[in-house]
Amino acid sequence: MEQRRDELAQTADRAERTMIADLPLRLGSVVRVAGFVEAIRDQKRMQFLILHDRSGAVQIAHDKVGNPALAARIAALTIGSAVAIAGRCQNVPAVKLGAIEIAAEAMVVHSLAEAPLPIAADSALDKQIDWRPVSLRRPGQLLIFAVQTTLERAMRAFWSQEGFIEIHSPKLMGTFSESGAEAFPVRYFDKTAYLAQSPQFYKQMAMAAGFERVFEIGPAFRAEPSFTSRHETEFTSIDMEIAWIESYADIMDMEERWLAHALAAVAAAHGDEIKRVLDVEITIPTLPFPRLAFADALAMLEAAGAPPPKTDDLDSESERRLAALVAAECGHEFLFVTDYPASSRAFYHMRHEDRPALTKGFDLFWKGLEVTTGAQREHRHDRLTLQALERGHSLAPLQVYLNFFRYGCPPHGGLGAGLARLLMVMLDRPSIREVTLVSRTPKRLMP
Repeated sequence: MEQRRDELAQTADRAERTMIADLPLRLGSVVRVAGFVEAIRDQKRMQFLILHDRSGAVQIAHDKVGNPALAARIAALTIGSAVAIAGRCQNVPAVKLGAIEIAAEAMVVHSLAEAPLPIAADSALDKQIDWRPVSLRRPGQLLIFAVQTTLERAMRAFWSQEGFIEIHSPKLMGTFSESGAEAFPVRYFDKTAYLAQSPQFYKQMAMAAGFERVFEIGPAFRAEPSFTSRHETEFTSIDMEIAWIESYADIMDMEERWLAHALAAVAAAHGDEIKRVLDVEITIPTLPFPRLAFADALAMLEAAGAPPPKTDDLDSESERRLAALVAAECGHEFLFVTDYPASSRAFYHMRHEDRPALTKGFDLFWKGLEVTTGAQREHRHDRLTLQALERGHSLAPLQVYLNFFRYGCPPHGGLGAGLARLLMVMLDRPSIREVTLVSRTPKRLMP
């Protein structure tokens, strides 16, 4: 008996690990599983544990009479402890977790968690983020980041099929790429640099270089004093840029196909689990998406008795109302709003030749929330310079950027989106902080 226990102890410590999701293939065998203790039930004769790893959860059972020493060690466990357990995998129809149970015969405690855990399932979101290593163990959180992985893979697969080149632009810049008020200055030797707000300038540099189609997934920084549920000061930006376009409609056409491809991949890989764990249906959008000029959007909102507070842009409430009106009319989750006034857009957005007060740009709304901004860019140096001056920008800090367009540049356009915001909308989460690995806000720099 002692020899058998020694052999099992070695199994628990060194044998090849079986992922919990693969246990149905090992019925009748002695297996080694490893993970976090999720629940403990210590009865008069029997002990039960719920153990979870990244693939799922399983019930562990132990008869105290057969091995008192192991019973004492199990009794000393705490929720959250990291353990490896060896035992026979068996079919037990009464067990809710897949009708599978492991009869524990040996255990190695790799790390005993302090008790109690610092957070509970119903703890406030800020406290959950304070203890992110613990809150991220929840199955729903793991699913979110599995979905994120699939989403990025699908996006990259689409870009590969369409002949895009991946770039990695610098995140330390000599000038700001959007509004100077939203840039983080940092000390850079004997001068001031800025954390990149987007890869915009470098995407356009790639167009001038003849790359024609580029994408980037990388960090971006916005010094916005915003505390809404949809903003972070550091986020993962998704960007693409395309040359030799005929119209900004070409960018919208590409985005529709890109998103439909990515959502189809998520639905195929995770649709059932998303429905079971998060109670959300992943809808693969039909093409084309509805498109509405900004002036028509204003008219629609006014007719509904809800004109926006500004005449050149939409606030968040107007975005939600407008998307709801369009969804009621055509049953679509997505909506492009186009032709925004130049006063609310970046200086490098191209203007309509016959309507110079309007830009060849767009926003994409998904379930009432803006998820991308895009436009055809002004690629002509003289016009770009005039537009920068018109918006009150000093040309000196922009000179390197403006030089990109002095020696020939094709017509081009692109878009930017936030990865976490896409996930937030897709999975119907109330806050972007739930789908961000570690949150960064004006008041949060830890953990």
